[in-house]
Amino acid sequence: MKPPRTPPATAEPAADEPLAHRRIVFGIVAIALLMASIDQTIVATALNAIRGDLHAELTWSGWTITVYALGQIIVLPLAGRLGDQFGRKKVFLGAAALFTAASLCCALADNIYLLVVFRAVQAIGGGAFMPTATGIVAEQFGRDRDRAIGMFTSIFPIGGIIGPIIGGVIVTYWSWREIFVVNVPIGLILIVLALRFIPNSKPQAASRVDGIGAVLLALTMLSGMYGISSLGGTGAEPTDPLFIASMLVALVLGVLFVRHANRHAAPFIPLHLLRGRGFGAMNIINFLFGAAMLGFGALVPLYAESRYGIAPLQAGTLLTARAVGMICVAGLAVFALRRTGYRAPMIGGFVLVACGMTVMSLAPHGLTPYAWLALAAGITGIGMGLSIPASNNASLQLAPEHISAIAGLRGMFRQSGGIVAVSITTTILTHATNPGTTQAYTFIAFAALLILMIPLTFLVPDHRGHW
Repeated sequence: MKPPRTPPATAEPAADEPLAHRRIVFGIVAIALLMASIDQTIVATALNAIRGDLHAELTWSGWTITVYALGQIIVLPLAGRLGDQFGRKKVFLGAAALFTAASLCCALADNIYLLVVFRAVQAIGGGAFMPTATGIVAEQFGRDRDRAIGMFTSIFPIGGIIGPIIGGVIVTYWSWREIFVVNVPIGLILIVLALRFIPNSKPQAASRVDGIGAVLLALTMLSGMYGISSLGGTGAEPTDPLFIASMLVALVLGVLFVRHANRHAAPFIPLHLLRGRGFGAMNIINFLFGAAMLGFGALVPLYAESRYGIAPLQAGTLLTARAVGMICVAGLAVFALRRTGYRAPMIGGFVLVACGMTVMSLAPHGLTPYAWLALAAGITGIGMGLSIPASNNASLQLAPEHISAIAGLRGMFRQSGGIVAVSITTTILTHATNPGTTQAYTFIAFAALLILMIPLTFLVPDHRGHW
């Protein structure tokens, strides 16, 4: 009698194998990122309506945009660290619930002060999406994580394109409150889908939360960014006591944060993610990247209006040309990363963006001003599409266990650079006798900054193949 046959052992899946529901999960986090991206630009179309309905001063109306950027800067590194420590799904769900509830509160606000407060809360939810989404996608896509993370590049320009359009339609046919109301059903659907399809991530070994470090970092960023944004947001001078006091407070708190992190056994943000091999250079690149590229993008419509008298609606569509260029190239750049590595696309992208900025600063040759500026904006978009996927992935493989924290720090440095660039540039333009020509010189300065960034890329470890 033959012995019973034993069933063959089931092979264990490879540790780095992409998971079955990865595309559904990518779609869920992409919805969250798109929603947060749209809310960065959609409110700009409603400023006059908000100002009139709530009888608010222009400065306070503008803070509905500024406080959203500030809130995201503060929460990006915090959310990344919390996602690594306690599980990314939990933080993602909390962010979605907070964003949805804050959107409803924004819609119901009956004065500008409450609206600004609720926008700050909304920013906390929106800012937490990116670092947690990066970690979630990295877990789901395994060895293909580099391509999935690189595809995030296409989401934000889409939000930049459709945000103002949606905002204009809603304000024209309904009211500014519906701008926030539309987030509520989308947010609820997002929460249901996340609960159903996003698996629980394995948190890192439980340790006591470094609350002091988290508070010190948040206060450092808040005071520093408040001081810098006051230059452009409220028209403060560099010699203004409020600006000086804010920067001094940020400096003192920053020193205390570094001192605390050096002494704490498990600091909220490990210092090697700030200044360690590869990380220090990449953080500087991300800050300058934000200053040159994000700051430049925010100022293009103003430049078109002030130098060439282009109508505001046409001036706004110049950013569409940049976004289209970015989307067209980003997908190809993502799939070429494993052959090219990170360094070559970053260098090529920086050079292309610098060329586009230089073209934009020059007087039109053989084209109408609008066509000339659209051409220049398209060139910068191609450069951004080439460089952003590489810069998004650079340094992530150095510490995969901190992937959410690294993504959060990346966003923090880029947003900070953008706010610094816009604040300094608008302060310069306030005192300029010919703002249009002066702004052309600032574009040349941005281009020079990008070229000066190239040597820094050689301090970041290059990488080919999947990781």
